[in-house]
Amino acid sequence: MNPPTLRWLADENFPVPSFRLLEQAGWDITHIGFFAGGIPDTTVLEYAIAENRIVLTFDSDLGTLVFKDRYRPPGVVYFRLTDYLPEKPGQLLLAMHMANWPFAGNMCVVDTTTTRIRPIPIRG
Repeated sequence: MNPPTLRWLADENFPVPSFRLLEQAGWDITHIGFFAGGIPDTTVLEYAIAENRIVLTFDSDLGTLVFKDRYRPPGVVYFRLTDYLPEKPGQLLLAMHMANWPFAGNMCVVDTTTTRIRPIPIRG
């Protein structure tokens, strides 16, 4: 499988085993926890915007920042999983990539039974 050409940013709450799985699959991914743990959510989004990276997170506050406070990252994948193994988010992302999921420009919400997608409004 060819890795996606998209760039990714794992929030500090994204499981390291899933990060490693994606990294080993050849994804262009970095993990906030390795270089800037504890930074505010706004700084995470500013970094994602500056580096053109789609955010992988378990933090619902990022949705508020995108839709209410008008931050415009290249995309966000928000996981709402419960009782999962640490590799599961990475496995789900690999499967979503194989299914050509439209990550760029969207807020994707992944929970245990469904995945929803909502376009991130264009900056205006």
